[in-house]
Amino acid sequence: MPDSTIHTAAWLINPDAPPVAGGAILVRDGLIAATGTLAELKARHSAAVVEHHDCAILPGFVNAHTHLELTHFPSWRLRTHVDYNPRRFSDWIIQLIKITRTLQTEDFRASLAEGLRKCVESGTTAVGDILGRYELIPSYSVPPLGGRLFFEVLGQDPARFSERLKQALTAAENLGEGHLHPGISPHTLYTTGEANLPLMRDAAASGNLPLSIHVSESQAESDFIFDTSGPLAEEFYPFVGWQRYLTPPRHCSSTELLERSGLLTPTTLAVHCVHLTLADAQLLKQRCVTVCLCPRSNDRLDVGRAPVALFRKLGIPLSLGTDSLASNDSISLWDEMRFALDLFPDEFSPADLFRMVTTGGAAALGLSDSLGSLEIGKRADFQIIRHAGLQKEGLLERIIGQGKIADVYLNGFSGAE
Repeated sequence: MPDSTIHTAAWLINPDAPPVAGGAILVRDGLIAATGTLAELKARHSAAVVEHHDCAILPGFVNAHTHLELTHFPSWRLRTHVDYNPRRFSDWIIQLIKITRTLQTEDFRASLAEGLRKCVESGTTAVGDILGRYELIPSYSVPPLGGRLFFEVLGQDPARFSERLKQALTAAENLGEGHLHPGISPHTLYTTGEANLPLMRDAAASGNLPLSIHVSESQAESDFIFDTSGPLAEEFYPFVGWQRYLTPPRHCSSTELLERSGLLTPTTLAVHCVHLTLADAQLLKQRCVTVCLCPRSNDRLDVGRAPVALFRKLGIPLSLGTDSLASNDSISLWDEMRFALDLFPDEFSPADLFRMVTTGGAAALGLSDSLGSLEIGKRADFQIIRHAGLQKEGLLERIIGQGKIADVYLNGFSGAE
C-alpha cells in the first residue's frame, strides 16, 4: 500500500473553480489522488493529515519562458567589467554576448542551479526553459521541476546549424521520460538563418517536438525582418561576423516569415509578441499559436508593451513568463502577475493572471494533462500561501496582492526537504 498524505488548509484554490473552504488534497506516489474537503477525504481514505492553518493551497506556478542558465547574469556583469552600457535593445544583446563569452561551463552550471532554487522558493514548480548548453542537462535533476526543456538552436551557416540541430535532437531523445519533456527553440528570426527554418520545421515535426521562439520582441527586430535595416543589421551582425548573411528586404513581419516557413502550429509558443499587427495576431489565432507575455522584461529593455487587448479580443491563448535575470529583476511569477495587474489594469483581472500562470502555462507547454491545477492524476505540485483574512469575498485578489509563500511542494515533497 503506497504512502498517502492529506494536505488541508483554510482554502483550496484552483483556476476557473470556486475556492473550497476547508479544502484538501490526497497525495499518493507524487500525484494527486483525490480532492475535496478534509471531512470528505478523511471519510474515504486512511492517510496522515498535514494541516496548514490560516493558509490556502494553490497549484504550483508554470513559468512558460525562462533562461535559467543566465540567473547569475547580474553578478557576471559586475565581475567581468564589460565596458558596454546598453542603451537600445541591440546594445543589450551585444553586452550579453560579450559577458557570456568570458564564462566557463561551471559558471553556467552554478547559475542554473541558483535559477532552479529561485523558482521553487517563489512557487514555480514547472518551467519552459530555454537551454543553450546541453552539457547542463544533469543539473535539472534536483530539484525536480516539471515542464519542458527547449533545446536552443541558432546560427546562419547551414552546415553548422545542421550539426547543432542534430545535437539538439539527440539531447531531446536522451532526455527520456522524466519530469521534464523536450522541445526545441530556434531562438529568433534574426539569429536563425531563413534557409535553416525548414530544417527546424521538419525536425520538430518528425520528433513531435514543440517549439518556443522569441517573436517581434523589439522594433529593431521588426525593422530587420522587414527591410534588413536598423541596429541589428548595422551593429549586431558585424559584431558577430554575420555580414555576409544579410538578406535582401523581405517586406514582411516576423509572424509572416514564420508562417512562410511552416513554423506556426498549435505546438508553437510565441514569446514576447510586442510589435504585432492585427494581421499578425489574426494569423496566430488561425494557427492556434499560444503567446507567452513577459511584461517586466519588455519594460526593463524598453521595447514596448504587447497588444494584450487585441490578443484577448481574438481569444489567443496566453501564458506568462519571466524571461531571465539578464532582463528582469526576479524570476518570480508572483512579481510578474503583480506587475501585469498594474500595467494592464483594464485588461487583466487577478483571475485572468492566475489562469495564465497555472492552466495557461501548462497548456503553453503542451502539458495540461499533468500540470497547472490540483486535479486527480496530476503532479502533486502545490504552494501553501499565507494570506490576509479568511473570508471568501475577494480571496483570490487578496492572495495575489498580499499572499506570502509558506511552503512549496514538488511531487508531494516540500521544497525545503
